[in-house]
Amino acid sequence: MNYTREILDELAEGAIILDGYDDCIVGITEEFGNGPRILYSKKKILEKLTIGIHEDEALEFYYYNIVGGYFGEQNPIFLLDDMF
Repeated sequence: MNYTREILDELAEGAIILDGYDDCIVGITEEFGNGPRILYSKKKILEKLTIGIHEDEALEFYYYNIVGGYFGEQNPIFLLDDMF
């Protein structure tokens, strides 16, 4: 599904959206006691990052700057779909 900003704002109000990675969104999650969160594909993010840099550098950037970042209570979450 293609998630526009309007759809994300409506379905996942308050969720953190990573700039430049809209095409890596695979869904919206929810759980008891927490607001909705955006689910990103690790595989798609790494594919996007390796366009400009080596795979090792892309992994380091991913883990340090994306997964390792705390952006707020409704921080994004990541699907480990690169293992298959």
